[in-house]
Amino acid sequence: MTTQPQAPSTARMIDYWLGGTRHHPIDVAAAQAFEGAYGPCAEIFRSLRAFSGRAARYLAAEGVDQFLVFGGGIPAQGNVHETVPDARVLYTDVDPEIVAAGRELLAGRPAVDYVLGDAADPRGIDAAALDRALPDHTTRPVGLIFLGLAAFLDDATLARALDEMYDLVPAGSRLAFDFDAMELSAYPEALAMMGPGFHMREPADFGKLLGRWQLTADGIVPVADWRPDGDPEQVPDAFWGGVAIK
Repeated sequence: MTTQPQAPSTARMIDYWLGGTRHHPIDVAAAQAFEGAYGPCAEIFRSLRAFSGRAARYLAAEGVDQFLVFGGGIPAQGNVHETVPDARVLYTDVDPEIVAAGRELLAGRPAVDYVLGDAADPRGIDAAALDRALPDHTTRPVGLIFLGLAAFLDDATLARALDEMYDLVPAGSRLAFDFDAMELSAYPEALAMMGPGFHMREPADFGKLLGRWQLTADGIVPVADWRPDGDPEQVPDAFWGGVAIK
């Protein structure tokens, strides 16, 4: 990325919070403005990334060695291909600039690719790219990583997307997911920054949207509490999540 973008990007803001280098001053300004209305965010997003890592390792331990990541953002700081280095990984994102930056970062990794893809339309992912990156995706379980996206889909769109994801993969596939709980309801200025298309949900309400996906016994919990490696991180319960199975 050589030109300065005209608007901040959520993916690049998260890169800033995770300590990355693929962001611009406009992203830092937006991140700091949000923190002014809410509070520090780095620890919360690091906790979410740690959940992603634990979920990916759990899926790998269950025999999953191919992953389809929705809303991949900047693929660094412990993202899936770093957490499960022997797996095949296909990242997708709806933002062409983020995809280009991701492809640049991933150059030279034959088992990892990045293509345009909209989580709201899983079946719209280029079939040839899917076949190339995950050649066994129709015959062997796939790990679906769906993090940081649910808040930007209304209930009907989210339920339809999750149902299409279910149909996209074979039996035995797993879905790692998260969603924004009600944390920002106590911070109206920060909530207003997220815009009218931002959706918070109670855990029970999100569970109903999973449709045919079957939750593991871990259930839906704050992401810091999902199979922690030690004591859970002491962070606000902004994100809840879990894993479900086809």
